[in-house]
Formats: sequence, structure tokens, C-alpha cells
Amino acid sequence: MTEVAPIIAAGGELVVASGNAGKVAELQKLFTPLAVTLRLQSELKVVPAEETGTSFVENALLKARAAAQQTGLPALADDSGLAVDALDGAPGVRSARYGADGGFAADDEGNNSRLLQALRDVPDAQRSARFHCVLVLMRHGDDPAPLIAEGRWEGRILDSARGDGGFGYDPLFFVPERQCSAAELSREDKNQLSHRGMASRRLLELLQSA
Repeated sequence: MTEVAPIIAAGGELVVASGNAGKVAELQKLFTPLAVTLRLQSELKVVPAEETGTSFVENALLKARAAAQQTGLPALADDSGLAVDALDGAPGVRSARYGADGGFAADDEGNNSRLLQALRDVPDAQRSARFHCVLVLMRHGDDPAPLIAEGRWEGRILDSARGDGGFGYDPLFFVPERQCSAAELSREDKNQLSHRGMASRRLLELLQSA
């Protein structure tokens, strides 16, 4: 445990390689057992890494290393996205930029609008999808063996938005276990079921066994 002690020490700080406040709020709740404070990389003037990877793992590694190197703090990076079977896995690693790539607004509304347009002629039975999440934790900028945890959440895409909670594609993601959209779940339910919740619990297990 000595190798990860600086990360799990109560009162310490962990920089999150993200500018998404909603994502960081979820992670802060999920990482309560670590008793650390999560800091947005933008608060620490981190220049975000260019996400040139072709997979969630590659992009998470790039982001975590850049944040750790620039701040001198342990860094946590989340790379996640939505994969829709009828779209051959799109939007995938381009999930955050999907709307802008297609000429829509560069925000959640634009992403969701483009997704609905792409699936407008696809029947419910063929709208299966899943959220993927990869979490990478680097102890320092030159960490040769970062911790990597993954989670996957199965569902399907609705034909219209439902609910006003969550963020991103949550209003369009139907959760079979609860018969509602991800945006209609309580925060506690979402943390229990989601791809990010799964990956977070796996990362905590890795920390405890390191």
C-alpha cells in the first residue's frame, strides 16, 4: 500500500483531467471512500491533452499523464462515451464532439440532436447501445504502471428525451433495469448502475489490492 499512499491519504488532492463539472461531481461522490478532494484541471491551469487516441483507454492515458505532469499531483482521467450498434459503434470516442462533427451545436443538446437524427428510421429493437467508461489513475507524471479500470452499461436509445437529471446522452439512454432513462434516475441509482460507477468501484478495488 505504500505505493499508493499519497493518493489515498485523507485530505489530499487528486486532479481530474476533465473540464466537465457534471462528470467531476459524479466522481467525487463515487470516490468518497478515498477521502480526497477532486480538482478540475481547469482550476489548476492545465493545458488539456489532445485526444488523438482511437480508444477510450488511449485517450484516458493521454489525459491523465498530461494532468499529472503539469500539476505534480496524482491524476485521474475518465474517458467515456456512447456506442450505438446501429451506428457501428458511433459516436464512440467522439461522443463529446459528435454534434459539432455533424454541424450541430457543440454541446449536449447538439450531440443528442444529431444522435436522434442518425437513428430516426431505426426501430426500437435495433437501437441497442452501451456507455463505456475507462478510468486511469496515475501516481505521478512518469508513472510506468497506471491503474486502469473499465465499466460498461447496457441499454438502448429512446426516440425522444426523457428526464432532466444527469448530463450528456442520459436523457436518451433507456435503462432496462429501471424502465426509465438515465436522466430520470436518482444520483444514487445512477452511481450504482452506471458505467462510471462500475469503473470507479473496480478502481477502488485495485487501489485496495495494490
